[in-house]
Amino acid sequence: MSNPYRKHALVCTYGKTCATQESESIWRALKQRIAERGLEDDVRITRSGCMGQCGYGPIACVYPDNVWYAALEEGDVDALLDHLIDGKIHEPRVYQPRDPGNNKRPVT
Repeated sequence: MSNPYRKHALVCTYGKTCATQESESIWRALKQRIAERGLEDDVRITRSGCMGQCGYGPIACVYPDNVWYAALEEGDVDALLDHLIDGKIHEPRVYQPRDPGNNKRPVT
């Protein structure tokens, strides 16, 4: 077994922008709702460091699906749960980076 969890969501709660864009509350809400459903052994919710996409956040990614989300708001938590539990991708927030790798916007 290469992954002990069916799904793993990483939520950026660090960096120059995500930390100031309510990312912590998104992480907390996801973690709480997974726990309320008793799915902690099936779905892992982890705070992450900077993902190199500053200015597009809050950013989260779901593995093993390799789906990244951007510009998340607390109202997106239920849709993210649908992805984590049922595999339904939340298309309105899917991140489409301009280039591979680092896509940080200049922060003033």
